[in-house]
Amino acid sequence: MAAQPSSPAYLSGRLLVAAPHLDDPNFERSVVLVLHHDGEGAQGVVINHPLGEPVDAVLPGWQAVATAPQQLFQGGPVRTDSAIGIVTVPGEDSEPLGIRRLFRGIGVVDLDAPPVLVAPEVAGLRIFAGYAGWGANQLEREIRRGDWFVVEAESRDAFSDDPDRLWENVLRRQRGPLAFVAWYPEDPSLN
Repeated sequence: MAAQPSSPAYLSGRLLVAAPHLDDPNFERSVVLVLHHDGEGAQGVVINHPLGEPVDAVLPGWQAVATAPQQLFQGGPVRTDSAIGIVTVPGEDSEPLGIRRLFRGIGVVDLDAPPVLVAPEVAGLRIFAGYAGWGANQLEREIRRGDWFVVEAESRDAFSDDPDRLWENVLRRQRGPLAFVAWYPEDPSLN
């Protein structure tokens, strides 16, 4: 359906959209923003699985800076006891204090930095518990197997105000047959 990258095309800054048949509960109907990908592996965060917990429950002081819905997100199954802050940073100036730019205005924030110093520098913030990780060539094998559709990310994806519908919305905006996957029933036996 979707054109798959040829090796060694790295996928940092792109989205992985779970194929409907991917039944791993960690990734079922998930959308992953790839933060880093190289020959040694890949890391990303699931951007559409809110946990329903307020940000202040884990990181006091960051609630007011977080983008709505202001709650923690399940970033993936790896190191769920840690938090990653993803931000959107306007402009192309040097890195603001406490922020490391990754790609196209997206960066990671040092969550040990005082929120009052970071808040004026960012246009969006989302906090993730854990992350998704793949070893060398693991992600490439999963893509070849058809577990993931690789698509372009839009700047608003990581900060969607409707994360529960993000899987469907990302697929709908694709061209060609991939857009039809958005209507794939959660339980095909009911179709």
